[in-house]
Amino acid sequence: MPLDPPTAERRRRSGGRGGNTRRSATFRLDQMPWRVPLNTDRPTEPLPPEGVAAIHAGALNILSEIGVEYLNDEALALFRQAGCIVEGANVRMDGDFVAAMLARAPGAFTITPRNPDRAVRIGDGHMAFVNVSSPPSSWDMIRGKRSGDFATFREFLMLTQTFNCIHVAGGYPVEPVDIHPSVRHLDCIAEKLTLTDKVCHAYCLGRERVEDAMEMVRLAAGLSHAEFDAAPRMYSNINSVSPLRHDFPMIDGALRLARRGQPVIVTPFTLAGAMAPVTLAGAVAQSLAEALSAIALLQYAAPGAPVGLGTFTSNVDMRSGAPAFGTPEYIRATQMAGQMARFYGLPLRSSGVCTANIPDAQAMWESTNSLWAAVQSGSNLVYHAAGWLEGGLIASPEKFVMDCEMLQIIQRYFDPVLTETTPDALALDAIAEVGAGGHFFGVGHTQARYESAFHAPFVSDWRNFEAWERDGATDTIPRAHGIARAIIEGFSPPPMPEDRCAALAEFVARRKEEGGAPTDF
Repeated sequence: MPLDPPTAERRRRSGGRGGNTRRSATFRLDQMPWRVPLNTDRPTEPLPPEGVAAIHAGALNILSEIGVEYLNDEALALFRQAGCIVEGANVRMDGDFVAAMLARAPGAFTITPRNPDRAVRIGDGHMAFVNVSSPPSSWDMIRGKRSGDFATFREFLMLTQTFNCIHVAGGYPVEPVDIHPSVRHLDCIAEKLTLTDKVCHAYCLGRERVEDAMEMVRLAAGLSHAEFDAAPRMYSNINSVSPLRHDFPMIDGALRLARRGQPVIVTPFTLAGAMAPVTLAGAVAQSLAEALSAIALLQYAAPGAPVGLGTFTSNVDMRSGAPAFGTPEYIRATQMAGQMARFYGLPLRSSGVCTANIPDAQAMWESTNSLWAAVQSGSNLVYHAAGWLEGGLIASPEKFVMDCEMLQIIQRYFDPVLTETTPDALALDAIAEVGAGGHFFGVGHTQARYESAFHAPFVSDWRNFEAWERDGATDTIPRAHGIARAIIEGFSPPPMPEDRCAALAEFVARRKEEGGAPTDF
């Protein structure tokens, strides 16, 4: 079982290479160093100024004339206290109230996990990538599709820790259905805090789960209660129940986190044609209304609490009703949401998503569309950036590795060295040395830089057909599978001080004895 005394003792002794895989003669993962990239490109802005004004006005009209339902009595009481119109579960608020609450929200914030070297800045042009989160099933090329379990959950955390281009350990990368829901959060967060030293996410699924998560993060970092409350140490993402509703547990958890200074990202899940209007302007306006109402609530309850605006607006396949991702509509909706996030002065969350069922060509073109939409929109936090399949129903280790190749391409794209215009970068002496008709392979300028001059892939095979064929003609999926297995089989967890590991284990054991969190069964 997770975090039993023998396991905890092994972790205290293990140390490791910062949690990365051990190097061996047969496997070497050549990756870029840890860095949260800074997006220096001008964002794509498909809306003219009057379009931004129209969508803003539409969102405010929804909030003031139609309203949003809250299935949470505390939220309703807070809205009444704030002077909003509350009729049953329906809440209506005017634009002045929304503007006043948004003015309280910070435009950026830093989340510092138990390893301060893994701190992540959310906002200010930074772009942090999050692992796949919440699929109920997994798929790999050997075992096929199967229900999520704890062993597979742990394997995905090993991938999350190993890849430097993954900055945040988000929600459960696959749901471990072999652990009872009453204690699942205890085992999962304990594993997340020991197998990774990156920023930790917790689900807003009831009071006990949120309170337990905050205490576990505090213990793993060795913080006092005051130190934990003084700065962001973890975060959560909540979803509305589109259209126009927020449920009890997510709002309850969001209020608890905000009051202790921990960030909350509000992300409506709006599929145009199903849970939102079929037109993008209508879908984005509705999504904004749902998000802004919850952000306003959090700012009223906890002024200055770190928050983010999430976008998850895509479309459905009108032939089947199934969600579709990586579509032209998804790209444009994400860009539009980016414009609106800048209009409101809020950090933006988007996603790297696809509809494909296995990590094939479709999976990668849809995911690439989604990831470049995140770049173009100025997203600061990119959910599901590695490992997502089947519209979020499957997590795949092969897809995880393939996506990380794409994330490294994006990171390299933003490397400041690519746009240097210094005399050394202009290389006029080298050009003069080579002259007309020569080549640059042998000149000193090239020789001094060739090892790091260009992006180096770890999955792509750049050899010609004959060389690739002689070496077994292995395509991308088995190459990615081999990398994933090598990482998992050679993994060492990042070190954690013995007293913190013991405190975490003791807390988990005590909360299990107390029954964990209540469930409906």
